[in-house]
Amino acid sequence: MNPHAIGKTVSFRPINLGRWLVWGGFALVLIVAPLIFNKGASLSILSQIGTVMLFGLSYNMLLGQGGMLSFGHAVYSGLGGFVAIHVMNQAATGVPVPTTLIPLVGGVAGMFFGMLFGYVTTRKSGTTFAMITLGLVELVFAASLMFPGFFGGEGGVTTNRVLGKPFMGLTYGPQIQVYYLIAGWLFVSTAAMYAFTHTPLGRMLNAVRDNPERVGFIGYDAQWVRYLALIASSFFAGISGALGAINFEIVSAENVSAVRSGSILLFVFIGGIGYFFGPLIGAVVGVGFVVMLSEYTAAWQLYLGLFFIALVRFAPAGLASLLMLLLRVARFGLFHRIRVRLLAVCASALVALAGVVLAIELLYRRTLESNGAPGTLLGVPLDAHALAPWLVAAGLFGVGALACRKIAPDYMERWDAVNGDIAATISGARP
Repeated sequence: MNPHAIGKTVSFRPINLGRWLVWGGFALVLIVAPLIFNKGASLSILSQIGTVMLFGLSYNMLLGQGGMLSFGHAVYSGLGGFVAIHVMNQAATGVPVPTTLIPLVGGVAGMFFGMLFGYVTTRKSGTTFAMITLGLVELVFAASLMFPGFFGGEGGVTTNRVLGKPFMGLTYGPQIQVYYLIAGWLFVSTAAMYAFTHTPLGRMLNAVRDNPERVGFIGYDAQWVRYLALIASSFFAGISGALGAINFEIVSAENVSAVRSGSILLFVFIGGIGYFFGPLIGAVVGVGFVVMLSEYTAAWQLYLGLFFIALVRFAPAGLASLLMLLLRVARFGLFHRIRVRLLAVCASALVALAGVVLAIELLYRRTLESNGAPGTLLGVPLDAHALAPWLVAAGLFGVGALACRKIAPDYMERWDAVNGDIAATISGARP
């Protein structure tokens, strides 16, 4: 390998070709996704993924870039959604606001509430900030049940997105039109948030995260930086809330609850808070668990919890860190040295996982099915009161765990050797 090639980017001056390829690929994925996944409720799931992606990116502006652990970010997306849905209902009576621009209304509303609440919450940092945001989300959730005139009570506020005059021929009745509306706002907002990371405010936010005392020494107010960042984050959270209102045609108290805030925190951690694209991965995985896996098993929350525990144990930086580490090895042309062992470890882990899943499903059915009627798992009959399924579960887990225990040390040895060679190559390439 040529060490002098390290650090070069794919560029054709004055155009950064690599950046254009990444953003072009992102746009292409958003465009062709509904053409590939076009069966059943796929469009609805894709639309949910899009709104959660945007919500996660807005949250990562606080946590990943600013180190601000918030338990109440759903306040800004939820209130943005409430304002947006009221404007949609008013638009049906003659207010000239097309549905295409409703997300902007939600963004402005989210920014307003960010200015209102953020002035108080950002005066402190660390654990104090987290506790204040937790109190804030509980306060707003309680208010949503106390003021039904605006929040609609327990039933929430509903709307009809097809009311009003079409905008450029778009009625947003078909789900495909709603998806492309979400995809368009997601792409524009993602580009804007990425651009924010390269602004002086974005760079200063990183400095506040790493060393707020030094920021104060050079003449910047750390609290003011956090406040401005929260306002920007609230704007994009409000857009996601408005897009959710358009997609589901309802906004309720659940949208401003601590459960919604905790969910986006979990998804962002799964994707990886240290990477800009981490929330995109986390949204896909999170919606996969909540929406898709829940269709097959009632124990999906248990699987989500086990997955999160395993991720924190083996990849605390999230799925994005695993992806970037593998891409780093491939970039240096050394992936062939770990490929076979990596596949073997993954295969043995999947076998063990199959045993765990089978045991959980058997235990769940044995606990809840008092009549002993056999159920099914992925279309296969499953009798929790028979001995054979339990033996199969134990066998799968035993074989997979033993194989993984035998292969993993050799894989880790090769992994350490590969990363050592990469470090040596980088050191030799730098003067």
